Amino acid sequence: MNKIIIANRGNSFFKVKGSKPLLHELRELGLDLPYGCQYGGCITCAAKLIEGKVDQRAQVALNNRQINDGYVILCVARAKTDCTFEIGVESHDKLYRNPFIDPLASHELKANIATRKDIKE
Repeated sequence: MNKIIIANRGNSFFKVKGSKPLLHELRELGLDLPYGCQYGGCITCAAKLIEGKVDQRAQVALNNRQINDGYVILCVARAKTDCTFEIGVESHDKLYRNPFIDPLASHELKANIATRKDIKE
């Protein structure tokens, strides 16, 4: 069992097994969370990981910058240790950015879209 703390909700905490994605385990325990696709393809359920480790290999929505800033996709992330999160729009300070004002550098993109190895000239 892992302890999940929601820092920006009065440090409320929940015990999860880590056998299912966090979105499902936390909703089963009564925490109301937003979600969309439920397969890691959108960012509706994004949360900011403050402390701890998760496995979110199945997510496809976040770019490298967002991952490095601590964001996880709860519908696919599974807790590997005790974790502390911030959830909701208050946690999204670095999740979004205007690409016209501050475009992503190639190292901030996912490797499979940052390179052009499949294009023949």
